[in-house]
Amino acid sequence: MTVAPHGAVLRPLRFVATGSVDSGKSTIIGRLLHDSKSIFEDQLAAVERSSREAGLDHVNLALLTHALRAEREQGITIDVAYRYFATPRRKFIIADCPGHTQYTRNMVTGASTASLALILTDVLEGVVEQTRRHAVLASLLGIRELVLCVNKMDLAGYRQDRFEEIRQEFEAFALGLDAQELGALGPGAIRVTAIPVSALSGDHVVDPSERMPWCDTPPLLRFLEDIETEAAGGGGSGPRRFPVQNVIRAGGGGEPWYAGSVAGGVFRPGDEVVALPSGRTTRIESVETATGPIEEAAVPRAVTLRLRDSLEIARGDMIADVERPPAVSRQFDATICWLSDHGELAVGRSYWLKHTTNRVRARVVALYHHIDVNTLAPDSDTTALTFNQIGLVRLEADEPLYLDRYAENRGTGAFILIDESSNDTVAAGMVETRHGEDAA
Repeated sequence: MTVAPHGAVLRPLRFVATGSVDSGKSTIIGRLLHDSKSIFEDQLAAVERSSREAGLDHVNLALLTHALRAEREQGITIDVAYRYFATPRRKFIIADCPGHTQYTRNMVTGASTASLALILTDVLEGVVEQTRRHAVLASLLGIRELVLCVNKMDLAGYRQDRFEEIRQEFEAFALGLDAQELGALGPGAIRVTAIPVSALSGDHVVDPSERMPWCDTPPLLRFLEDIETEAAGGGGSGPRRFPVQNVIRAGGGGEPWYAGSVAGGVFRPGDEVVALPSGRTTRIESVETATGPIEEAAVPRAVTLRLRDSLEIARGDMIADVERPPAVSRQFDATICWLSDHGELAVGRSYWLKHTTNRVRARVVALYHHIDVNTLAPDSDTTALTFNQIGLVRLEADEPLYLDRYAENRGTGAFILIDESSNDTVAAGMVETRHGEDAA
């Protein structure tokens, strides 16, 4: 890992927290919120009361994270919830994701904007299928920092040999992800840190544990405070990308202004840009916000652009870098995570494809293989993708799209597939390669 200089104030860390069933994820998040003093007194009092009513001899900190009634009743996490807490050193945003297999789609949602994945596992269970699945998904979604949090060390007597056994197994699996260059990351890109904790007793969560003097990694919170990660979303230092969400005309018919969110690079007055699909170039006159013009806008700022020339630009078009424009292509290969438990992805089927501010019809023209999340082996004999399966496909859209590889830019390299009949989101995808048109 890369550690910031001591005393430096780092940018907020957005991370996804997930884990196998009953690994103690909710308790570890509750512990972080409690020990960082990020909960109100009435919240803590309510949790203490609920713990007593349940006959517990300790405060069940997991209750701090179960916001939905069904979650409280079942004692599980169902929906993605965003938790916020801060220390004097840093601010944190946690995407609290469910560990159950049927909620893998929620893991994809939570991880899509994260720069670190905190993967919980039970020391008695070790590395299980969900542990591997979460590592695969994190890799596919471009997360370089994987933190394996081995929880419930108290149940294993705080034994170093058991922790090392789990750490080595997970590191070997992550090495396999690197070797296969799976998803958005190249070889050597994934960094693994394993940290032993006991969330229930608080061992090695905030302060070093006296019960584990052999541990050479910092406590979890200190690790999260110190680590330097790349900004999630990609594209921050790359070529300019601005998908147009809306065209605004002053007074209903005046000069057009183009509203949207920056998906790549930095936009400043005077910058030369190209409008796609027309290919016409112009310069930025000003970058506007609700409170007036600003000097520059970077990912993921929502702004309105004024251009020096009046161009034919509509919703779904893109204002981009002149020197490094995106590929304009109708056909591309993509890694797909199939999220629907109703139906399957098969060659020949059509879906609505939502990419940036664009929505077009697209057809599956090839299914190369699906990935076994336990062995990482591609199965080229597959004829369809079913619930929670991950595979490589080729898609063909009815209209050209403005694409970057997901490895280069998450914003313009990600998309979702929507069922034409039910309007349900059935898949999340990451662009791998582009074909035809201007697909350099």
